[in-house]
Amino acid sequence: MIAPPSYQCALITGASAGLGEEFARQLAPQCRRMVLVARRKDRLLDLEDALRELNPALEVGSLQVDLADAGARRDMVQRLAGTEWTPDLLVNNAGLGDYGEFVSADWDKLHRMIRVNVTALTHMVHAFLPAMLGQERGAIVNLSSLAADLPIPDFGVYAATKAYVTSFSEALRLEVREKGVSVLAVCPGPVKTEFGTVANRGEEGPEQGVREWFYEDREAVVAESLRALEMDRARVYPGWKIALAAAAISLLPIAVIRLLMSNRPRQVAEN
Repeated sequence: MIAPPSYQCALITGASAGLGEEFARQLAPQCRRMVLVARRKDRLLDLEDALRELNPALEVGSLQVDLADAGARRDMVQRLAGTEWTPDLLVNNAGLGDYGEFVSADWDKLHRMIRVNVTALTHMVHAFLPAMLGQERGAIVNLSSLAADLPIPDFGVYAATKAYVTSFSEALRLEVREKGVSVLAVCPGPVKTEFGTVANRGEEGPEQGVREWFYEDREAVVAESLRALEMDRARVYPGWKIALAAAAISLLPIAVIRLLMSNRPRQVAEN
């Protein structure tokens, strides 16, 4: 006998590539319906086809949405609200980065990153949480980062947005856990996706060799994240190396962390 799906509908942002695509692939067997959200419609349609081929019982649709656009987000929410496509699993995966000195950053890129990483994520939760609470079941997965635990020069705004995601997720969990809704903050280290290409300003960071040792496969990151969700954990650092690094960071005084970060290889050489 085939087990019933764990979720009636999952909505995954940033689903056209990277971790978002992998969440869709691994969650598909557990869902009755799935909504894929991203800006690149062609990739979404390709993923739809692949998911249907592997999961014939899955109803899947995609929405081309620029999550940095408040109006586009409102239109999406209105389109889904009150229908069978209202998610009882929300995966806030979409995110942007910018690697380089703050003073030389392009403001439009920074502003867009803040709108996607912070505002859109918060808006999605605010929009779809009431339905989960109404049925006393649901789950929210927010993609944070190991960077949330550190003040990282040349990556300061990104790390700050992820610190928001982790803190918000922890607080929200305390509000809704007893009402049947799980909230998980996923805090990966570096993963080989398109994220790094978009974040870098045309060149690799000076610490690329060090980062290579920490890289985790996206399949493993998502699999461990979904296990953590099933166990109703508050936070997960996928991969033993990242988990070990997070544990070490938690034990260090802030003065030591400042010293370590001040000696970190920089994107731009100091004068």
